[in-house]
Amino acid sequence: MRRSLWVGLAAIPVLLAEAACSGNTTANGTGEGVQPAQVSINAAGATFPAAIYQKWFNEFKGARINYQSLGSGAGIQQLTRGTVDFGASDMPMKDAQIAAMKVKPLHFPTVLGAVVPVYNIPGVATDLKLTQDALAGIYLGEIKMWNDPKIAAENKDVKLPKAEIITVHRSDGSGTTFIFTEYLGKISPAWKSKVGANSSVSWPVSGLAGKGNEGVAGTVKQTPNSIGYVELVYAAKNDMSVGLIRNKSGQYVKASVASVTAAAAAVANEIPADFRVSITDPPGADAYPISSFTYLLIPSKIDDPAKKKALVDFLGWMLTTGQQDAPALDYAPLPAAIVAREQAQIAAVN
Repeated sequence: MRRSLWVGLAAIPVLLAEAACSGNTTANGTGEGVQPAQVSINAAGATFPAAIYQKWFNEFKGARINYQSLGSGAGIQQLTRGTVDFGASDMPMKDAQIAAMKVKPLHFPTVLGAVVPVYNIPGVATDLKLTQDALAGIYLGEIKMWNDPKIAAENKDVKLPKAEIITVHRSDGSGTTFIFTEYLGKISPAWKSKVGANSSVSWPVSGLAGKGNEGVAGTVKQTPNSIGYVELVYAAKNDMSVGLIRNKSGQYVKASVASVTAAAAAVANEIPADFRVSITDPPGADAYPISSFTYLLIPSKIDDPAKKKALVDFLGWMLTTGQQDAPALDYAPLPAAIVAREQAQIAAVN
């Protein structure tokens, strides 16, 4: 599970990219004759992409970037208050949120990821098949037992226990929660009318709560007969059982780089100019249905010339060299057409 890539993730917030200030690495990679970068940049936001952001901010040599993995809601709040230089969110900002900001933010998709159902059922190690009705029914409180016919009918070779299902959700404002609840609203009219989609919602079943993707994963691992939702990389890191979701085409699909890429390809022609888009529940037999972009929220006007240059340089690096890191961490790289459009948008950072 590539555990070495995860060393230190729990230590966020930390000061990343210390090598940029060590004097041992230079802009041309030779270590000779070039002054080390001295720009310090602060950022906060989503836990969904924290693994790849940690790697990127360590690898990028143009600035010291201190990223606090606090959740999408906190990232938007801190950017609005002006306490960070940029934010990060899995949930595109709403018009009202943008209107409340002094400087309009630009949305830069960074990678694609998947929200997956993870569960801890003693004696069950296989990947369960979950229909749309079953997944929504569990979180609506309509399906209360693991051996409910709506689950058992799709998993006839699995001996499911007569045990009460314990749901786990996020305790903090979360882009992962937005992606999950937005998907449930698309496939369940009852969910759409009773709960809706947001970074925080009023859960029909109180269940248990965990802070961050890591908190939900940890709670599920420690709680027999529980189910939660996390970004794919957290399931891989923790060796967790992952549900197969039936997609719009009627196929059970497991989240992977390939199935997330297929989800993005299915809606490529529908992505708006500002990149604020939902790609959940896409068409296509190979598409994983709970897929999403995750975004950096970059102010369109940056008064500090050094910070502006560092962020512009980082965006250019992220959209090219940085994309190569995505598959090894279970994220999907951006489609080439999206990369080209984002490269053009960099010029809008003034």
